[in-house]
Amino acid sequence: MLRRNLIRTAGAAALVAAAGMLAACGEKKAEFRGIDITGADYAKDFPLTDHNGQRRTIADFRGKVVVVFFGFTQCPDVCPTSMLELAEVKRQLGAEGDRLQGIFITVDPERDTPQVLKEYMGNFDPSFLALRGEPEQLAAVAKDFKIYYKKVDGKTPTSYTMDHSAGSYVYDPSGRLRVYHRYGTGVQVLGEDVRTLLREAG
Repeated sequence: MLRRNLIRTAGAAALVAAAGMLAACGEKKAEFRGIDITGADYAKDFPLTDHNGQRRTIADFRGKVVVVFFGFTQCPDVCPTSMLELAEVKRQLGAEGDRLQGIFITVDPERDTPQVLKEYMGNFDPSFLALRGEPEQLAAVAKDFKIYYKKVDGKTPTSYTMDHSAGSYVYDPSGRLRVYHRYGTGVQVLGEDVRTLLREAG
């Protein structure tokens, strides 16, 4: 009798385990149009100060999809194009637009003062935030994000430009890095991935 009970118990446990495995196999993995970097061990946070003087981290934006872009306000094309596209994605989200947070991190803190950054964000969407840090803080964040930036001298000391990586890092509403978008992927592609992450979060 004891042996039969043990066999029944073991059999039931095996069925439960098998059902759990089948359920796990049945879970549909999110499919992205950008580069899926779910589980990446870099770009985990951006502990910098925003243009309003408030210290920010990814934890501040729980419940929102966060899109992070590195650039500088005197950038002639790549930066404004990327921010305009992000603003358009938010517009197209309609009522869900409040669940998207744009973050612009300047690689030119020398010229990009808080006031300059605030005015710059106003050109795109007033809810977007620009972050800056002292040179050593920026260097640490850039290293964590694996991005490149370099000052390129101009004809005068203040007319320099900045070479920098151009791409967007997309975080889900739980604050996990999920997708990387290269510059030029466009509004539709970015918008689809943002919607995927919003649906996933429920």
